[in-house]
Order: sequence, then C-alpha cells, then structure tokens
Amino acid sequence: MQQRIVEEAHKLFLTYGIRSISMDDIAHKLGISKKTIYQYFEDKDALVDAVVSIEMTHHKEECNQQKICCDNAIHEIYIALENISALLKSMRPIVFFDLKKYHPTIFKKLNAHKNHFFYEIIKDNLERGITEGLYRPEINIEILSKYRITSIFLVLENEESLQDKINLTDTMQEITEVFLYGIATPKGIKMINKYKQRIK
Repeated sequence: MQQRIVEEAHKLFLTYGIRSISMDDIAHKLGISKKTIYQYFEDKDALVDAVVSIEMTHHKEECNQQKICCDNAIHEIYIALENISALLKSMRPIVFFDLKKYHPTIFKKLNAHKNHFFYEIIKDNLERGITEGLYRPEINIEILSKYRITSIFLVLENEESLQDKINLTDTMQEITEVFLYGIATPKGIKMINKYKQRIK
C-alpha cells in the first residue's frame, strides 16, 4: 500500500503541482481513507519527500544507463534532452516552484542531488567528449559543469514560464545546443548537426 500511495502521489503532483493536491485528493484517487495514508506518512511533507526520493533514484538510474548505451558524449546529451522534453510534457513545471516555496527542506535535498550527482554526470560527459575528440580539450570542465547545471535549472525554476510547456521544451533545446556548439570541435559540430536532423 505504501508504494501505491507514493506512485499515485507522484502522478498527481506531476500533473497538477504539489500545492494543489491534498491528502484527501490522493486518498480519493486510491479509493482509501485519508487515515490509511497517515499510517504510512506522518504528513504531506513526508509524502513529498518519498516522491522526490523516488524521482532522484529514477534519475540516477536513467543517467547511468545513458552513459552505457549512448554512442558518444553528444549522443548522451541528446538522449538526456529527449528525456527532459518528455518530462516537461508530462508535468507542470510549477512542481519546482511548489517545492522551493512550500517544502524548502526537500528542495535543499533536491539541490544537493543537483550539485553532486548531476555535476558528476556532466563532468564525466565533458571528459568523455574530450577523449572522443568531440569537445575542445582546453575547456574548463569544472566551470562548464557548474554553468550547465545553472542554465538547466534556471529554465526549470523560471516562474514566468510555468504555464508554457512548449516554450520550456524549446528553450531547453536552444540552450543545450548553444552550450554544445560552444565547446565542440569541428568533428563535434558535425555530430551535433547529425543529431539535430534526427529530432526534426
């Protein structure tokens, strides 16, 4: 039952935002009493924490799988972009705003994940791209890893774009390609153009 509650809450939070979904809503959707939910979760904050933890675990598994299955560093970036675009189409970006404003402790946890695991994923990609001759060898990996994280989450946490999913997806693709063109070698630029054609 605990797993069912977390899975249903996850779906509802992504679809409608965190603040707008109550424990009553989740109980009603599952056909159980609110009291049953409180047997597993002390309060809504505890449930949100469980949902975010699952999302972070899924993100780790997804990123690690991408590193294995992708042909090269640029391919890895484009697969990640496709996954982000799919997520943005299935969720309300207001989720990030709700976390920051109403669940600050959990938002800090998400930030820690972003600044550690996500940083390592980007850093590994940059190192891989240099080794493959796709990224310029003189780039500063530490600076660009932090820059990449900041640019992605600047888009996701932009309150002005919360209701515009299409714009968010297009913006994410645009900043990703500007980033890639800025660090790519001539060989890398050919590879970027190749993957751009595939997603049109």
